[in-house]
Amino acid sequence: MASVTFDKATRRFPGMERPAVDTLDLEIADGEFMVLVGPSGCGKSTILRMLAGLEDVDSGTIRIGDRDVTQLPPKDRDIAMVFQNYALYPHMTTADNMGFALKIAKMRKEDVRHRVTEAAGVLDLGDLLERKPKSLSGGQRQRVAMGRAIVREPRVFLMDEPLSNLDAKLRTQTRTQIASLQRRLGTTTVYVTHDQVEAMTMGDRMAVVKDGVLQQVGTPREVFRSPANAFVGGFIGSPSMNLFRVPLTGEGAELGGLVVPLRPAVRRAVSEEGAAGILLGVRPERFALLSSEDLETPALDLVVEAVEDTGAVTYLHTTAKVGPETVDVVVRAPERRRHAKGEQVRVTVQPGGFHLFSATTERRLQDTAG
Repeated sequence: MASVTFDKATRRFPGMERPAVDTLDLEIADGEFMVLVGPSGCGKSTILRMLAGLEDVDSGTIRIGDRDVTQLPPKDRDIAMVFQNYALYPHMTTADNMGFALKIAKMRKEDVRHRVTEAAGVLDLGDLLERKPKSLSGGQRQRVAMGRAIVREPRVFLMDEPLSNLDAKLRTQTRTQIASLQRRLGTTTVYVTHDQVEAMTMGDRMAVVKDGVLQQVGTPREVFRSPANAFVGGFIGSPSMNLFRVPLTGEGAELGGLVVPLRPAVRRAVSEEGAAGILLGVRPERFALLSSEDLETPALDLVVEAVEDTGAVTYLHTTAKVGPETVDVVVRAPERRRHAKGEQVRVTVQPGGFHLFSATTERRLQDTAG
Protein backbone atom coordinates (compact mmCIF):
# COMPACT_ATOMS: atom_id res chain seq x y z
CA MET A 1 0.00 0.00 0.00
CA ALA A 2 1.08 3.60 -0.51
CA SER A 3 -0.05 7.19 -0.67
CA VAL A 4 -0.56 8.95 -4.02
CA THR A 5 0.49 12.55 -4.72
CA PHE A 6 -0.31 14.73 -7.71
CA ASP A 7 1.95 17.79 -7.65
CA LYS A 8 0.78 20.37 -10.20
CA ALA A 9 0.24 17.55 -12.68
CA THR A 10 -0.91 18.81 -16.09
CA ARG A 11 -1.98 17.10 -19.29
CA ARG A 12 -2.52 18.95 -22.57
CA PHE A 13 -3.91 17.39 -25.73
CA PRO A 14 -3.06 18.85 -29.17
CA GLY A 15 -5.76 21.14 -30.53
CA MET A 16 -7.38 21.81 -27.15
CA GLU A 17 -7.66 25.40 -25.94
CA ARG A 18 -7.20 24.44 -22.29
CA PRO A 19 -5.46 21.55 -20.52
CA ALA A 20 -7.45 18.36 -20.02
CA VAL A 21 -5.99 18.34 -16.49
CA ASP A 22 -4.74 21.67 -15.16
CA THR A 23 -2.05 21.84 -12.42
CA LEU A 24 -3.67 19.18 -10.25
CA ASP A 25 -2.61 19.17 -6.59
CA LEU A 26 -4.10 16.20 -4.75
CA GLU A 27 -2.95 14.06 -1.81
CA ILE A 28 -4.44 10.58 -1.37
CA ALA A 29 -3.55 8.92 1.91
CA ASP A 30 -2.24 5.38 2.33
CA GLY A 31 -5.23 3.03 2.38
CA GLU A 32 -7.74 5.74 1.44
CA PHE A 33 -10.70 5.27 -0.93
CA MET A 34 -10.69 8.46 -3.04
CA VAL A 35 -13.48 9.09 -5.55
CA LEU A 36 -12.91 11.41 -8.51
CA VAL A 37 -16.29 12.76 -9.56
CA GLY A 38 -17.48 15.23 -12.15
CA PRO A 39 -19.51 15.49 -15.37
CA SER A 40 -18.54 13.62 -18.51
CA GLY A 41 -15.47 15.14 -20.19
CA CYS A 42 -14.23 16.93 -17.07
CA GLY A 43 -10.83 15.16 -17.03
CA LYS A 44 -11.32 12.62 -14.25
CA SER A 45 -10.52 9.58 -16.40
CA THR A 46 -7.47 11.41 -17.76
CA ILE A 47 -6.29 11.90 -14.16
CA LEU A 48 -6.63 8.16 -13.58
CA ARG A 49 -4.80 7.32 -16.80
CA MET A 50 -1.99 9.72 -15.87
CA LEU A 51 -1.60 7.85 -12.59
CA ALA A 52 -1.65 4.53 -14.44
CA GLY A 53 0.98 5.69 -16.94
CA LEU A 54 -1.42 5.47 -19.88
CA GLU A 55 -1.31 9.25 -20.46
CA ASP A 56 1.79 11.45 -20.46
CA VAL A 57 2.27 14.15 -17.84
CA ASP A 58 3.25 17.39 -19.61
CA SER A 59 4.33 19.15 -16.43
CA GLY A 60 4.30 18.49 -12.71
CA THR A 61 4.89 15.14 -11.00
CA ILE A 62 3.05 12.08 -9.70
CA ARG A 63 4.33 10.04 -6.76
CA ILE A 64 3.25 6.69 -5.37
CA GLY A 65 4.57 6.64 -1.83
CA ASP A 66 7.97 8.35 -1.95
CA ARG A 67 8.64 7.17 -5.51
CA ASP A 68 8.36 9.54 -8.47
CA VAL A 69 6.49 7.54 -11.12
CA THR A 70 5.89 10.39 -13.58
CA GLN A 71 8.06 8.87 -16.30
CA LEU A 72 7.77 5.19 -15.39
CA PRO A 73 5.94 2.76 -17.71
CA PRO A 74 2.66 1.29 -16.38
CA LYS A 75 4.20 -2.12 -15.60
CA ASP A 76 6.66 -0.56 -13.16
CA ARG A 77 4.14 1.44 -11.13
CA ASP A 78 2.73 -1.43 -9.05
CA ILE A 79 -0.90 -0.53 -9.77
CA ALA A 80 -3.88 -2.59 -10.93
CA MET A 81 -6.70 -1.14 -12.99
CA VAL A 82 -10.36 -2.16 -13.32
CA PHE A 83 -11.85 -0.89 -16.57
CA GLN A 84 -15.40 0.10 -17.48
CA ASN A 85 -15.74 -2.74 -20.01
CA TYR A 86 -14.01 -5.35 -17.75
CA ALA A 87 -11.45 -6.18 -20.53
CA LEU A 88 -11.64 -9.95 -19.94
CA TYR A 89 -10.14 -12.45 -22.39
CA PRO A 90 -13.16 -14.23 -23.93
CA HIS A 91 -11.33 -17.52 -24.58
CA MET A 92 -10.06 -17.85 -20.99
CA THR A 93 -11.83 -19.20 -17.92
CA THR A 94 -12.44 -17.06 -14.86
CA ALA A 95 -9.41 -18.63 -13.15
CA ASP A 96 -7.17 -18.00 -16.16
CA ASN A 97 -8.37 -14.40 -16.51
CA MET A 98 -7.68 -13.72 -12.84
CA GLY A 99 -4.24 -15.32 -12.89
CA PHE A 100 -3.04 -14.19 -16.31
CA ALA A 101 -0.90 -11.26 -15.12
CA LEU A 102 0.77 -13.50 -12.54
CA LYS A 103 1.46 -16.12 -15.19
CA ILE A 104 3.07 -13.50 -17.44
CA ALA A 105 5.20 -12.45 -14.46
CA LYS A 106 6.39 -16.12 -14.33
CA MET A 107 5.03 -16.79 -10.87
CA ARG A 108 4.96 -20.45 -9.84
CA LYS A 109 1.74 -22.27 -10.78
CA GLU A 110 1.07 -23.26 -7.17
CA ASP A 111 1.33 -19.62 -6.03
CA VAL A 112 -0.91 -18.43 -8.87
CA ARG A 113 -3.51 -21.05 -7.98
CA HIS A 114 -3.37 -20.07 -4.30
CA ARG A 115 -3.87 -16.35 -5.00
CA VAL A 116 -6.70 -16.98 -7.47
CA THR A 117 -8.49 -19.32 -5.05
CA GLU A 118 -8.09 -16.85 -2.21
CA ALA A 119 -9.45 -13.92 -4.28
CA ALA A 120 -12.31 -16.07 -5.61
CA GLY A 121 -13.31 -16.80 -2.02
CA VAL A 122 -13.35 -13.10 -1.15
CA LEU A 123 -15.48 -12.30 -4.24
CA ASP A 124 -17.76 -15.35 -4.06
CA LEU A 125 -16.46 -16.65 -7.41
CA GLY A 126 -15.50 -20.14 -6.25
CA ASP A 127 -18.18 -21.86 -8.35
CA LEU A 128 -17.37 -19.84 -11.47
CA LEU A 129 -13.65 -20.48 -11.87
CA GLU A 130 -14.05 -22.82 -14.86
CA ARG A 131 -16.60 -20.69 -16.71
CA LYS A 132 -15.79 -18.29 -19.56
CA PRO A 133 -16.94 -14.65 -19.71
CA LYS A 134 -19.76 -15.25 -22.21
CA SER A 135 -21.56 -17.44 -19.66
CA LEU A 136 -21.27 -14.86 -16.85
CA SER A 137 -23.63 -12.03 -15.97
CA GLY A 138 -22.47 -8.43 -15.99
CA GLY A 139 -22.08 -8.42 -12.23
CA GLN A 140 -20.06 -11.65 -12.30
CA ARG A 141 -17.77 -10.29 -15.02
CA GLN A 142 -17.24 -7.17 -12.93
CA ARG A 143 -16.21 -9.32 -9.96
CA VAL A 144 -13.80 -11.30 -12.15
CA ALA A 145 -12.20 -8.01 -13.24
CA MET A 146 -11.92 -7.07 -9.56
CA GLY A 147 -10.37 -10.46 -8.81
CA ARG A 148 -7.77 -10.00 -11.55
CA ALA A 149 -6.73 -6.75 -9.82
CA ILE A 150 -6.75 -8.23 -6.31
CA VAL A 151 -4.48 -11.21 -7.07
CA ARG A 152 -1.71 -8.86 -8.11
CA GLU A 153 -1.65 -7.37 -4.59
CA PRO A 154 -0.80 -3.91 -5.97
CA ARG A 155 0.01 -0.80 -3.97
CA VAL A 156 -2.88 1.11 -5.63
CA PHE A 157 -6.20 0.06 -7.20
CA LEU A 158 -7.50 2.24 -10.07
CA MET A 159 -11.16 1.90 -11.06
CA ASP A 160 -12.59 3.68 -14.10
CA GLU A 161 -16.41 3.73 -13.88
CA PRO A 162 -16.54 -0.04 -13.27
CA LEU A 163 -20.29 -0.09 -12.55
CA SER A 164 -21.61 1.91 -15.51
CA ASN A 165 -22.55 -1.21 -17.52
CA LEU A 166 -24.69 -2.70 -14.73
CA ASP A 167 -28.41 -2.24 -14.21
CA ALA A 168 -29.58 0.01 -11.37
CA LYS A 169 -30.25 -2.73 -8.80
CA LEU A 170 -26.97 -4.56 -9.45
CA ARG A 171 -25.07 -1.26 -9.45
CA THR A 172 -26.37 -0.45 -5.97
CA GLN A 173 -25.50 -3.92 -4.69
CA THR A 174 -22.05 -3.98 -6.27
CA ARG A 175 -20.95 -0.55 -5.07
CA THR A 176 -21.63 -1.72 -1.51
CA GLN A 177 -19.52 -4.81 -2.15
CA ILE A 178 -16.64 -2.78 -3.60
CA ALA A 179 -16.60 -0.35 -0.67
CA SER A 180 -16.71 -3.23 1.81
CA LEU A 181 -13.95 -5.10 -0.04
CA GLN A 182 -11.71 -2.04 -0.11
CA ARG A 183 -12.08 -1.56 3.63
CA ARG A 184 -11.20 -5.21 4.18
CA LEU A 185 -8.11 -5.12 1.92
CA GLY A 186 -6.99 -1.64 2.97
CA THR A 187 -5.49 -0.94 -0.45
CA THR A 188 -5.28 2.68 -1.61
CA THR A 189 -8.02 3.08 -4.21
CA VAL A 190 -8.75 5.81 -6.76
CA TYR A 191 -12.26 5.44 -8.20
CA VAL A 192 -13.65 7.48 -11.11
CA THR A 193 -17.37 8.08 -11.59
CA HIS A 194 -19.77 10.68 -13.00
CA ASP A 195 -22.47 9.36 -10.65
CA GLN A 196 -22.55 11.60 -7.60
CA VAL A 197 -24.60 9.01 -5.65
CA GLU A 198 -21.67 6.57 -6.03
CA ALA A 199 -19.30 9.31 -4.93
CA MET A 200 -21.39 10.12 -1.86
CA THR A 201 -21.82 6.53 -0.72
CA MET A 202 -18.48 4.85 -1.51
CA GLY A 203 -15.50 7.08 -0.81
CA ASP A 204 -13.65 8.16 2.30
CA ARG A 205 -13.17 11.45 0.47
CA MET A 206 -14.22 12.82 -2.88
CA ALA A 207 -12.49 15.16 -5.32
CA VAL A 208 -14.85 17.16 -7.53
CA VAL A 209 -13.45 18.07 -10.96
CA LYS A 210 -14.74 20.48 -13.60
CA ASP A 211 -13.03 21.34 -16.91
CA GLY A 212 -9.80 19.71 -15.75
CA VAL A 213 -9.62 21.83 -12.59
CA LEU A 214 -10.01 20.46 -9.06
CA GLN A 215 -12.94 22.26 -7.43
CA GLN A 216 -13.06 20.76 -3.93
CA VAL A 217 -11.74 17.84 -1.87
CA GLY A 218 -13.39 16.58 1.30
CA THR A 219 -15.52 13.92 2.88
CA PRO A 220 -18.92 13.42 1.22
CA ARG A 221 -20.56 15.11 4.21
CA GLU A 222 -18.22 18.12 4.06
CA VAL A 223 -18.71 18.62 0.33
CA PHE A 224 -22.48 18.26 0.58
CA ARG A 225 -22.86 20.60 3.55
CA SER A 226 -20.31 23.24 2.54
CA PRO A 227 -19.81 23.25 -1.25
CA ALA A 228 -16.85 25.41 -2.26
CA ASN A 229 -18.72 26.99 -5.15
CA ALA A 230 -22.04 26.95 -6.99
CA PHE A 231 -20.91 24.23 -9.40
CA VAL A 232 -20.13 21.81 -6.55
CA GLY A 233 -23.40 22.76 -4.82
CA GLY A 234 -25.38 22.05 -7.96
CA PHE A 235 -23.54 18.86 -8.91
CA ILE A 236 -23.41 17.08 -5.55
CA GLY A 237 -26.84 16.10 -4.28
CA SER A 238 -29.81 14.44 -5.94
CA PRO A 239 -31.94 16.20 -7.04
CA SER A 240 -29.63 19.14 -7.59
CA MET A 241 -29.49 22.22 -5.41
CA ASN A 242 -31.80 25.01 -6.60
CA LEU A 243 -29.75 28.09 -7.53
CA PHE A 244 -31.22 31.59 -7.80
CA ARG A 245 -29.65 34.89 -8.82
CA VAL A 246 -31.39 37.35 -6.52
CA PRO A 247 -31.09 41.09 -5.84
CA LEU A 248 -30.04 42.65 -2.55
CA THR A 249 -32.30 44.93 -0.56
CA GLY A 250 -31.72 46.92 2.59
CA GLU A 251 -32.85 43.90 4.59
CA GLY A 252 -30.95 41.17 2.72
CA ALA A 253 -31.29 38.97 -0.36
CA GLU A 254 -34.79 38.82 -1.82
CA LEU A 255 -36.21 35.50 -3.10
CA GLY A 256 -39.79 36.09 -4.13
CA GLY A 257 -41.61 36.93 -0.90
CA LEU A 258 -38.69 35.68 1.21
CA VAL A 259 -35.93 37.91 2.52
CA VAL A 260 -32.66 36.28 3.57
CA PRO A 261 -30.80 38.35 6.20
CA LEU A 262 -27.11 38.73 5.38
CA ARG A 263 -24.33 39.01 7.91
CA PRO A 264 -22.07 42.08 7.69
CA ALA A 265 -19.13 40.02 6.37
CA VAL A 266 -21.26 38.79 3.46
CA ARG A 267 -22.44 42.30 2.63
CA ARG A 268 -18.84 43.54 2.67
CA ALA A 269 -17.75 40.73 0.33
CA VAL A 270 -20.57 41.50 -2.11
CA SER A 271 -19.86 45.23 -1.92
CA GLU A 272 -16.16 44.72 -2.64
CA GLU A 273 -17.09 42.80 -5.81
CA GLY A 274 -19.38 45.61 -6.90
CA ALA A 275 -22.22 43.12 -7.39
CA ALA A 276 -25.87 44.11 -7.11
CA GLY A 277 -27.00 40.62 -6.17
CA ILE A 278 -26.03 37.25 -4.86
CA LEU A 279 -26.30 33.58 -5.91
CA LEU A 280 -28.58 31.77 -3.48
CA GLY A 281 -28.73 27.96 -3.16
CA VAL A 282 -31.46 25.89 -1.53
CA ARG A 283 -31.61 22.09 -1.61
CA PRO A 284 -35.03 20.55 -2.36
CA GLU A 285 -35.30 19.02 1.12
CA ARG A 286 -34.70 22.38 2.84
CA PHE A 287 -37.94 23.89 1.56
CA ALA A 288 -40.96 23.65 3.86
CA LEU A 289 -44.46 23.68 2.39
CA LEU A 290 -46.93 26.01 4.10
CA SER A 291 -50.57 25.15 4.61
CA SER A 292 -53.16 26.85 2.44
CA GLU A 293 -54.47 28.67 5.53
CA ASP A 294 -51.08 30.15 6.40
CA LEU A 295 -51.12 33.43 4.50
CA GLU A 296 -49.14 35.48 7.01
CA THR A 297 -45.76 33.74 6.74
CA PRO A 298 -43.48 35.24 4.03
CA ALA A 299 -43.16 32.68 1.24
CA LEU A 300 -42.05 31.87 -2.28
CA ASP A 301 -45.06 31.18 -4.52
CA LEU A 302 -44.76 28.14 -6.79
CA VAL A 303 -46.80 26.47 -9.50
CA VAL A 304 -46.56 22.67 -9.72
CA GLU A 305 -45.58 21.52 -13.23
CA ALA A 306 -44.97 17.81 -12.49
CA VAL A 307 -45.04 15.41 -9.55
CA GLU A 308 -42.30 12.79 -9.21
CA ASP A 309 -43.44 10.14 -6.74
CA THR A 310 -40.75 7.51 -6.14
CA GLY A 311 -42.76 5.72 -3.46
CA ALA A 312 -40.47 6.67 -0.60
CA VAL A 313 -40.07 10.32 -1.60
CA THR A 314 -42.14 12.81 -3.60
CA TYR A 315 -40.57 15.71 -5.48
CA LEU A 316 -42.50 18.62 -6.90
CA HIS A 317 -41.11 20.14 -10.08
CA THR A 318 -42.39 23.69 -10.02
CA THR A 319 -41.84 27.17 -11.43
CA ALA A 320 -41.58 30.49 -9.61
CA LYS A 321 -41.22 34.16 -10.46
CA VAL A 322 -37.87 35.42 -9.19
CA GLY A 323 -37.45 39.02 -10.24
CA PRO A 324 -38.37 39.35 -13.91
CA GLU A 325 -37.64 35.68 -14.67
CA THR A 326 -39.57 32.43 -14.33
CA VAL A 327 -37.27 29.76 -12.88
CA ASP A 328 -37.53 26.03 -12.21
CA VAL A 329 -37.64 24.93 -8.57
CA VAL A 330 -37.56 21.38 -7.17
CA VAL A 331 -39.13 20.80 -3.74
CA ARG A 332 -39.28 17.63 -1.66
CA ALA A 333 -42.86 17.25 -0.45
CA PRO A 334 -44.19 15.52 2.67
CA GLU A 335 -45.52 12.04 1.90
CA ARG A 336 -48.85 12.70 3.56
CA ARG A 337 -49.90 15.37 1.05
CA ARG A 338 -51.02 14.79 -2.53
CA HIS A 339 -50.30 17.34 -5.23
CA ALA A 340 -51.47 17.87 -8.79
CA LYS A 341 -50.14 19.62 -11.87
CA GLY A 342 -51.17 23.27 -11.94
CA GLU A 343 -51.56 23.48 -8.17
CA GLN A 344 -50.25 26.61 -6.47
CA VAL A 345 -48.19 26.10 -3.34
CA ARG A 346 -46.26 28.35 -0.97
CA VAL A 347 -42.91 27.44 0.57
CA THR A 348 -40.49 28.88 3.07
CA VAL A 349 -36.93 27.74 3.80
CA GLN A 350 -35.90 25.88 6.94
CA PRO A 351 -33.45 27.64 9.28
CA GLY A 352 -29.88 27.29 7.98
CA GLY A 353 -31.15 26.05 4.64
CA PHE A 354 -29.53 28.72 2.48
CA HIS A 355 -26.14 28.55 0.74
CA LEU A 356 -24.74 31.87 -0.42
CA PHE A 357 -22.36 32.22 -3.35
CA SER A 358 -20.79 35.19 -5.08
CA ALA A 359 -22.77 36.28 -8.12
CA THR A 360 -19.46 37.19 -9.77
CA THR A 361 -17.07 34.30 -8.98
CA GLU A 362 -19.70 31.77 -7.83
CA ARG A 363 -17.45 30.91 -4.87
CA ARG A 364 -18.99 30.16 -1.49
CA LEU A 365 -19.33 33.12 0.84
CA GLN A 366 -17.84 31.54 3.94
CA ASP A 367 -19.76 33.50 6.53
CA THR A 368 -22.98 31.58 5.89
CA ALA A 369 -24.78 28.64 7.44
CA GLY A 370 -25.71 25.81 5.09
